[in-house]
Amino acid sequence: MTFALDHVVINALFDMDPAAALMSQLGFTLTPRGFHSLGSINHLMVFEGHYLELVGLPLETEVLRRDVLESPLGLNGLVFQASDIDACISQLRESGLTMLEPQSFSRPVTIDGVEQLARFRTTRTAPELFEAGRVYYCQHYTPELVWHRQWLTHANGCSGLSELVVVTATIETDVSRYAKAAQAPAEKRSSDVLTIDLADAFRITLLSPTRYLERYGELRVEADGRNSFFGAIVFKTNDIDRIRDLAAPLTELRSAAGQHSLALLAPFLDTLFEFRSDR
Repeated sequence: MTFALDHVVINALFDMDPAAALMSQLGFTLTPRGFHSLGSINHLMVFEGHYLELVGLPLETEVLRRDVLESPLGLNGLVFQASDIDACISQLRESGLTMLEPQSFSRPVTIDGVEQLARFRTTRTAPELFEAGRVYYCQHYTPELVWHRQWLTHANGCSGLSELVVVTATIETDVSRYAKAAQAPAEKRSSDVLTIDLADAFRITLLSPTRYLERYGELRVEADGRNSFFGAIVFKTNDIDRIRDLAAPLTELRSAAGQHSLALLAPFLDTLFEFRSDR
């Protein structure tokens, strides 16, 4: 069974305040800051069925989430939905993927003045399998505390995530692993561009560094010696002009516009955002 997207993660490390401010200025509705029992903090931008997560680390504390601390800044997590983590692990191991043992964690959530505990159980693929970032699976015990109605609408007109761009110099090796992770076939678009469509129509696009340069030009995330990295996250929107207007005063961003798209690079976050109205 093909997995659906649960969420994509941007690692802000110790710069959560400017990262959250940027996303708010771009017209996203952010959930209040969450504090994980594992020692990380987060904000979500929630859409129907999935979300984008800003994850970071709190200042002035001795408890820090190790996998976040040891991960690079920027786009760093691809998370699939799982209804049963134990069954998920068995399925993936049968496919040939090495899986880590599951872990459970939680964070307090306050809705309408009432504090409740959002609870999760996750499992991660072995870190050596995916150089681009953490690939893992999430089971939500309390989905109603994540997909709350007041957080689903965004002033910028974005309705969801449509694509994760994975840049890789080892495309044949990586596409096999991502296909196993998604439990979905890969489609060859050209010799160095392949796509994998998830159950919810979210697309993982793997492309060579050359094709990445052709798509985004100078407006790109640098490889910094990596053979593979997450090169962009793509949003669906019905109002490119609204995004452009919101981004215009933000001098920390670099931008490039297409007929149906707008790409924004946030260098301080080492993240490339693309907004498209044709998907």
